[in-house]
Amino acid sequence: MAKPFPLQPLRDLAQHQKDSATLKLGQLNQQQQSAQQKLEVLQEYRRDYQARLQQATQSGMNPAELRNFQQFINKLDEAIRQQLQLVEQSKLSTQKGRSEFDTTQRRLKSFDTLQQRHIEQQQKIAEKSEQKAQDEHTGRLAAYKMLNDQEHNK
Repeated sequence: MAKPFPLQPLRDLAQHQKDSATLKLGQLNQQQQSAQQKLEVLQEYRRDYQARLQQATQSGMNPAELRNFQQFINKLDEAIRQQLQLVEQSKLSTQKGRSEFDTTQRRLKSFDTLQQRHIEQQQKIAEKSEQKAQDEHTGRLAAYKMLNDQEHNK
C-alpha cells in the first residue's frame, strides 16, 4: 500500500495561503482601479471647470466670481493631489500583493513537485513489489513443473 504524502498538511496550508493571496490581490486590483477612476473623474472635472473659467473670463465676470472659480479650482487641485497619493499607495499595495501571490504560488508549486515525486516513488516501489511477487510466483511455478516432470519421468 502506498504511503500518504507526509507533507500534505503543509501543502494544504500553502494552497490556503495561495487562495487567500489570490483573493487579496483581486481586492487590491479593484481598489487600484477605483482610485484611478476617481482620479480621472477629478481631472476631467477640473478640465471642464477650467474651460468654464476661460469662457466666463472672455465674457467678462466680476472679481468675486473670478475668486470663487479660482478657489474652487485650487480645491480641485488639492483633491487631485490627494487622489494621486492614494493611487500611488494603491499601486504599491497591489505590487506588494502581487509579490505575496507570487511567493505563495511558488511555495505551492514546490510542494506539488515534491508530492509528484512522492507519488512516482510510491509507484516505483509498488511496481518493484509486484515484479518481485510475480518473479516468486513464476519461480514456484517453474519449480513445481520441474518436480512434476521429474516424477512423471520416473
